[in-house]
Amino acid sequence: MAAPGRRYRVGVIGFAHMHVNELVERFATSGRADIVACADTVPRTPSLTAVEGSRRANLARALALPGGPTAYDDWRALLAHERLDIAIFCPEISQHGDVAEAIARHGAHMLTEKPMAGSMADARRMEDAARAAGVALATNWPITWRPAIRRVKALLDAGTIGTVFQMKWRNGPSLGPLAHGSTHPGATVVSGLVSDAEKAAEWWHQADVGGGALLDYCCYGACLAAWFLGAAPLSVQAMAANLMSPGDAVDNATLLLHYPAATAILEASWTTFHNGVANGPVILGTHGAIVVDGADILIYRERGVATPTEVLQGEALPAGRGNIAEEFIHHLESGEPLHPTLDLPLNLAAVAILEAGIRAAARDTAEPVSS
Repeated sequence: MAAPGRRYRVGVIGFAHMHVNELVERFATSGRADIVACADTVPRTPSLTAVEGSRRANLARALALPGGPTAYDDWRALLAHERLDIAIFCPEISQHGDVAEAIARHGAHMLTEKPMAGSMADARRMEDAARAAGVALATNWPITWRPAIRRVKALLDAGTIGTVFQMKWRNGPSLGPLAHGSTHPGATVVSGLVSDAEKAAEWWHQADVGGGALLDYCCYGACLAAWFLGAAPLSVQAMAANLMSPGDAVDNATLLLHYPAATAILEASWTTFHNGVANGPVILGTHGAIVVDGADILIYRERGVATPTEVLQGEALPAGRGNIAEEFIHHLESGEPLHPTLDLPLNLAAVAILEAGIRAAARDTAEPVSS
């Protein structure tokens, strides 16, 4: 365990994912950490844009922090020259395994952004590296910090709607990463029009480096299914397509998870202006239904009645553990487990679901979920 009250030296590797801005900001403003060094990974295709949320803008934002983190052109040089307590890494998903192994060899605790990996092989590499080095490895999820999501889990555990037999999750509305007018955690509204050529050069729209709506958006549903429904599904069926995006990654996907006595439907779209329904999650049980609509938790217990029986709000986030920096530092200093959504078991389960979904979409078959 780390000594309580100490300050942590934090390095940041990889600025492909715009959620890195939220992670960096939380640690930089925690009063417990110093962002000492930054380095991006090398993209397969050079970026053509510097709009808000792009990797160049993300890196510039971190380097402009008070205290002036040291900039490295090579992330491996950063690891060789800096003594880090914590490393935040947000490269392309396909690079998570390589970067995590390198960080672990240098003895730094690790934090990445969802999803943990794009394959079980990479996820297991990350797990093995962390365990061998004796360092913590956490995967951040924006939904972890939604009070409504936490209360839903408590309601399900209390049997509020009986035995759950279906969960639905739809991620959107969205026009995809770096779309004009889109917003992202830690970023303002993306301003200016980004051309199709500029979008296609970004990893988000490239399938072979982990881009696409299936991994980017269905991952939230996979995380919630693993947390809410517990046991792994028996199989996954999937449909995925590129309908409007300029690269070769899918921009729409639907996964159908088959459990012994339940199903889960996970939908992702980068092409919708409005969903027409609540994103959810929507959870159906033998004695009622729960619908999350923004910050509201709607509970229905009367058949055929459109008015909810109850409207609840989320539970307050715990003091001292209300954001990713506080939670991670608390874990390092207390030895208490991370929130389940951040910890290895649930993230491995989510990657297993996603990997089965990728196979099912490619083969047009139902695929078993491998652990």
